[in-house]
Amino acid sequence: GKAKRKKNLAQMAIQYGYVYVAQIAMGANPEQTIKAIREAEAYDGPSLIIAYAPCINHGIKAGLNNAMVQMRNAVHAGYWDLLRYNPSLEKEGKNPLSIDCSIPSESFNDFIMGESRYSALALKFPERAKKLFDRAETLAGERREAMIKQKKSLEPSDLEEGENV
Repeated sequence: GKAKRKKNLAQMAIQYGYVYVAQIAMGANPEQTIKAIREAEAYDGPSLIIAYAPCINHGIKAGLNNAMVQMRNAVHAGYWDLLRYNPSLEKEGKNPLSIDCSIPSESFNDFIMGESRYSALALKFPERAKKLFDRAETLAGERREAMIKQKKSLEPSDLEEGENV
């Protein structure tokens, strides 16, 4: 029930410019997970992989045996984004940031209500929970928009080296 926005660890690490960064959720996209792990291992420098991995404290109503489904739901609801930032791609003239998930296609609220850590808050403090959940959805959208904007800003330039803007 805290009102503070969650830290965007991926964004913070990307700002260094020399750290390989990935956000993964194996249940949402196993291929992206494997690709990120391989790229991180091959990268000549520090690597950070941030994985969405539900645990017993999340209180998944469908049961922890459905954790892979919950990962998929987190991505499809826009709660968790999949991305890879590979600084070595810049040297190849490529965009180092890959957004590996599509625009949210499922209900954010339905996703969070599938975890008892959120539904318990809604039962105990319904008005506060609604405000917090709406704010969390807005912030998730803002994180996504910032990531898209950053991807666009990292597009390789068409200018020749040494040419002024």
